[in-house]
Amino acid sequence: MSSMFGKPRASSERPPQSPLPECNVAILGCRGAGKSALTVKFLTKRFISEYDPNLEDTYSSEELVDQQPVLLKVMDTADQDGPRNCERYLCWASAFLVVYSIDSRQSFEGCQRYLEVLALHARGCQRRCPVLLLGNKLDMEQYRQVLSAEGMSLASRFGCLFHEVSACQDFARVQHVFHEAVREVRRQAEWNLPVRPLFISEERPCPPVATPVALPTHHSLATCTFNTLSTVNYKEIPSVAQAKLVTVKSSRAQSKRKAPTLTLLKGFKIF
Repeated sequence: MSSMFGKPRASSERPPQSPLPECNVAILGCRGAGKSALTVKFLTKRFISEYDPNLEDTYSSEELVDQQPVLLKVMDTADQDGPRNCERYLCWASAFLVVYSIDSRQSFEGCQRYLEVLALHARGCQRRCPVLLLGNKLDMEQYRQVLSAEGMSLASRFGCLFHEVSACQDFARVQHVFHEAVREVRRQAEWNLPVRPLFISEERPCPPVATPVALPTHHSLATCTFNTLSTVNYKEIPSVAQAKLVTVKSSRAQSKRKAPTLTLLKGFKIF
């Protein structure tokens, strides 16, 4: 049994016939909003304040959400000037966390562009992925520039969930947000379950309709007539197969069992 960021990861011990369901979460937002801090807080329960904003990585963690295991993959994105070259995560993620800092009006305005890109993508591909809007750095309340009501209003405008968290202080709330993303993906999957297959009649001439049958009148009820329809041969319309190729960039931050320190993402270490 190996581990990544202190979370258990199974290797060859799990039977190959029962793989874990996967959930891919992309974290979006402007530089300085705290995306990497949230990622590390969730994976390690620890807080580091400074990161290289130019590096982007994807990490995996086995989670138990509502007593159901899931392999949660988190992409910590690194967009330099807003949402550009978005295809790498738009086609990969099954849920999005859009992050801004409550002490930065600029980051709040920047996250609106991400929400617009996600809404446009959802309309274009006819596939709606859950989106959660996060106001980070709740510990900086005294320097707040974005009111909670503004965050809720923006989330309501784009039809997404809204939370305020602190990567610095509260692990439970950060974990709840990531787990809530998994729950939303599950709910979306349930809503998109394939409906009962449609049937169409084969192209054959229809036999003549049988004579209407009259039901006897009882208790002054009007007489109702029903046409007895002849049996028609039906065939099922095959469902359309859907598939996509997903390429996941593995993390460069791997822990070693005998190493005295645990190397985290983006060159930082925890002792």
